[in-house]
Amino acid sequence: MVSKKLLHLSLVLLLVFSVGLTGCGEQVVDSDETKVAFIYIGPIGDGGWTYAHNEGRLALEETVPNLDVTYLESVDDNPVDIEKVLTDLAEDGNEIIFATSFGYMNSVLKVAEDYPDVTFLHCSGYQTSENVGTYFGRMYQARYLSGIVAGKMTEADAIGYVAAFPIPEVIRGINAFTLGVQSVNPDATVQVVWTNTWYDPVAEKDAAVSLLEAGGVDVIAQHQDTPFPQQAAEERGAYSVGYNTDMRDFAPEAVLTGPVWNWSAYYIPAVESILDGTWESTEYWGHMADGIVDLAPYGDMVPDEVITLVEEEKQAIVNKEYDVFAGPIKDQEGELRVPEGVTMTDGEMLSMDWFVEGVEGSLD
Repeated sequence: MVSKKLLHLSLVLLLVFSVGLTGCGEQVVDSDETKVAFIYIGPIGDGGWTYAHNEGRLALEETVPNLDVTYLESVDDNPVDIEKVLTDLAEDGNEIIFATSFGYMNSVLKVAEDYPDVTFLHCSGYQTSENVGTYFGRMYQARYLSGIVAGKMTEADAIGYVAAFPIPEVIRGINAFTLGVQSVNPDATVQVVWTNTWYDPVAEKDAAVSLLEAGGVDVIAQHQDTPFPQQAAEERGAYSVGYNTDMRDFAPEAVLTGPVWNWSAYYIPAVESILDGTWESTEYWGHMADGIVDLAPYGDMVPDEVITLVEEEKQAIVNKEYDVFAGPIKDQEGELRVPEGVTMTDGEMLSMDWFVEGVEGSLD
């Protein structure tokens, strides 16, 4: 049996050599099978975002019978490209299409109008129609917990955050992480650098290096698709907090933990509901209690008392005893945004466009 380390090594090699490549899973021609397609923004070997989605796809295939499942990787979110891909998949008889990147949203809505008998499911979007549903998870809950770990482990009281785009999803995650940091270490700050890309291993690593060398941080967190910020941290003797998957094998001396996705918790019941005729267009935003988001295992360097603290907080969130964005919360300028005794609504969280106190960086 191939060891986990060798598996991850192969993923890293695939990551390096598959940028810009597009592939497709095997197709089985069977008229009794339901055709399902997945569209990925990056390669399945990215070790992060797309890898996690592909693990969900594999679990779906193993669990739900009579499916003919295909996938396309490294599909750019340029409207011309994605509309052609979506149209081709619909014309090819796919009855269910998962579009797994925020930038696909407008194209999904446009193409879905021409194929009312196809169910389109868009990840992280905020617009639906009769045959278009959206899905995501409350990743901010796991971000908050990982922030507690980072806040306990930093000695410099300075944490770096490599972020993709200044959209509500990413801003919300940075804020949740910072609230977790400051809940245990009010002196610590979180420095944000934008890469303006979801998937670019070189840019992601360079951004982490800039924070480590110029920012004086000793922990790196990220909202990016690959483990390269984690590797930058390990190379410079710093700690890190991963994202999407358990990234410890990529940087075992650095990774403390990380928010992770379990997409099968959505993919399996979603497809089953479509097949049995009970599906309705919804904006699914799964809770940690659903199992769609979680915290990766802890690195050996994380003390037992920190683990105990985080696990207690995690259980409280799972039990829905509280949520992360409960007041009082101030913004960067010290203005009270969420009063004590008030919790932000879903709408407010989903449209978040401001940083909490403790974040250093701009929104552009």
